[in-house]
Amino acid sequence: MADDGMIENRTFDEIRVGDTASMTRTLREEDIKLFALVSGDVNPAHLDADFAATDIFRRVIAHGMWGGGLISAVLGTELPGAGAVYLSQSLRFIRPVGLGDAITASVTVAEKRAEQSVIVLDCRCVNQNGDEVISGRAEVRAPKDKVRRPRIVLPDVHLAEHRGYRLLMEKTTGGEAVVTAVAHPCSAAAITAAVEAAEAGLITPILVGPDAKIRKAAEEAGKDIAALRIVLAAHSHDAAEKAVALVRAGEARLLMKGSLHTDELMGAVIATATGLRTERRISHAYVMDVPDHPVSLIITDAAINIAPTLEEKADIIRNAIDLAHVLGVEEPKVAILSAVETINPAMESTLDAAALCKMADRGQITGGILDGPLAFDNAISAAAAKEKGIVSPVAGRADILVVPNCGF
Repeated sequence: MADDGMIENRTFDEIRVGDTASMTRTLREEDIKLFALVSGDVNPAHLDADFAATDIFRRVIAHGMWGGGLISAVLGTELPGAGAVYLSQSLRFIRPVGLGDAITASVTVAEKRAEQSVIVLDCRCVNQNGDEVISGRAEVRAPKDKVRRPRIVLPDVHLAEHRGYRLLMEKTTGGEAVVTAVAHPCSAAAITAAVEAAEAGLITPILVGPDAKIRKAAEEAGKDIAALRIVLAAHSHDAAEKAVALVRAGEARLLMKGSLHTDELMGAVIATATGLRTERRISHAYVMDVPDHPVSLIITDAAINIAPTLEEKADIIRNAIDLAHVLGVEEPKVAILSAVETINPAMESTLDAAALCKMADRGQITGGILDGPLAFDNAISAAAAKEKGIVSPVAGRADILVVPNCGF
């Protein structure tokens, strides 16, 4: 390989017996997880620290072929490089490779065969202590034509383990399925969501809508709804009203949106005489599964209250705190967002944030820890908060993000 960001191969005629090339990589936990993801090898010796502690090596170790992959990388990018064709590879695995080990993979030309341009190479991997961990021999067909090309810049890879989702599912698995009125589930996606939630034991769905449309959607989705109750409704508006009525009557405990517009469903929900109004303002919340966040992240309000007043923001926060409690967060940290993290009399969102924090101090909002105004970066990043000199139990550790309006 050239040292100018280019990959340059060595042709059969250029290669000499004794030529060598190498590369070094340090094994990270992310490498093991990525290798397992690509290969499908989820052996707990590589992925489960508790299991590995009881196994023969007493620690998490790399997949054997991770080291083999390093050898392949040297052959494909260095010696012979681009255009080489793998013919055979033998490997001996001598020692395990553990997290933090710096492995140098090297290949050395042992033999040249003019017939079909075959190169035989001795291969080995050694760790940072010089201990041999893998040895072997490879046969490759060397390229005849010279190749010099820019080295491909690989994308960054971020592993999403869906920790928040898994924790939520663990809390709900094994409990009693909640009877849920599903308003107008007349698309394959809506039917699939309801049926999969039922199969997971989360809900017992009541499908509310036109019978023919529901059954057609189930057929398109390939879902069996024979065991599910259907409440007939003429159209989407009627389905919304009847689904809400089921909740009001106590026949269902949850309301689930199907394939109808949100304003249709909410029209039935907020109807004064027949809806589901309480003393609080109704609000919307996203429950987000965010990489590197220990629990689900709640973002509110992003759909219902377009430009909430101070009083409405107080209810939005109360609703979000109650939701966090249901999700298992005992004392959620609430970041009240604005464009800046200081009070500016010309920016109403900063004044509202200060007032909401004082309401929490006076016991008007309870169950969580509030701070604001906070800009988005210092609400979610401890490093950003530290850079701004913000000392706060919420900054960088927020469980709930309260936006000032739907255009934020």
